[in-house]
Amino acid sequence: MKDFIRRRVLHNFGLKLLSLMLAVGLWVAVSRDPVAEVAVEVPIEFHNIPEKLEIESEHIPVAQIRVSGRERVIHRLRSSDVHVEIDLSSSKPGERTFDLDAQRVRAPHDVSVVQVVPSQFQLALDFLLTRIVEVRPRVIGNFAQGYRLGEVTADPATVTISGPKKRVEAVEFAITDPVDVSGTMNRGVFPTHAYVPDPLVQVMHPGPVRVTVMMERVTAENGGH
Repeated sequence: MKDFIRRRVLHNFGLKLLSLMLAVGLWVAVSRDPVAEVAVEVPIEFHNIPEKLEIESEHIPVAQIRVSGRERVIHRLRSSDVHVEIDLSSSKPGERTFDLDAQRVRAPHDVSVVQVVPSQFQLALDFLLTRIVEVRPRVIGNFAQGYRLGEVTADPATVTISGPKKRVEAVEFAITDPVDVSGTMNRGVFPTHAYVPDPLVQVMHPGPVRVTVMMERVTAENGGH
């Protein structure tokens, strides 16, 4: 019996005692680190969008992810550590509903996803379209007495726009920022920019636009008094 105790219990007794102390210490540390839960808000990321498609949805919801884990882990968690990813590689034009579940969430391995809000959302996609549209200057201001607005031109006179097909087709022209011609009596050149009000349609290669304004004298023959 003594030999059994010596071989089974006392052999490497120091290492066994150290292992026991470490195990007890780990258990105590874990038991003192309770589970906590937190909600983080993150944007939904879209990956592998087909080359000829564009997202047509104007408002993309922000996902609220509730995660749980040890309190010390949760305290260190940042919103940038959590990602919601949607793979669009097999998508086609039209509306599609996506489920948002834990499988779409990328988070540190030591936290668990409890809930995703919203649980679903719809996304509309359309073919990508590029076309050229006219630039129409927008002129404001108080004209000098005895003058009226004459010829107004833009250089460049057109811009290229790009975006979802239906949205691009609905655009008739691009407009400039307001050009104030107050006090101009002959010819004035004003640098400005052109834009399209639709937020999903972009002006390709945006650059300065020069608006040239020619003022005309008002006479009795052309409408003066």
